Amino acid sequence: MAKAKQKAAGSVPNRPIYSRISYLYQAAAYLSSTRQSEGRVPDGTPRSPENETAAGQHAQSSSVNTTKQAMSRRLLTDLRASSLKAQIRLSPAMKHTICKYCDTLLVEGDTSTSFVENQSKGGKKPWADVLLVKCNTCEGLKRFPVQAPRQKRRPIREVESKRRAEYDAAAPAQVN
Repeated sequence: MAKAKQKAAGSVPNRPIYSRISYLYQAAAYLSSTRQSEGRVPDGTPRSPENETAAGQHAQSSSVNTTKQAMSRRLLTDLRASSLKAQIRLSPAMKHTICKYCDTLLVEGDTSTSFVENQSKGGKKPWADVLLVKCNTCEGLKRFPVQAPRQKRRPIREVESKRRAEYDAAAPAQVN
């Protein structure tokens, strides 16, 4: 008889693919976070040797920023391609931070802006709030429902309102 392969208790199928996806995401996040801090001294002032002009330094730092952004986008493109090829779903937290149109890592205030929108009858329905995340690179929009407490079903609301009305009617009689 051939020996049957047994899975270890803590083994994960497709571990190398998950590791690759995790590495690509972390590398893209690192490039995205270092993009803003490039060209600055730890106290936040720009580096300026005496022989360099401010315009030349700005042009150099902007080209470095665009190169890092392009590398970050390439890593996220590879991440999406490898997950599609292996038919592995990305976690919702990871998907929420990647623009599905241009594969840019969505960093609030840097590469994206977000705001809450409510298009229901002048914003009267609080459960209809939607978080809009706008990519600054391609102007693409992602919409996520804001988790508001759900409204109870109508029969339950009617029963509760009747009980409240009965209680309010009986309360003044007891006070006198």
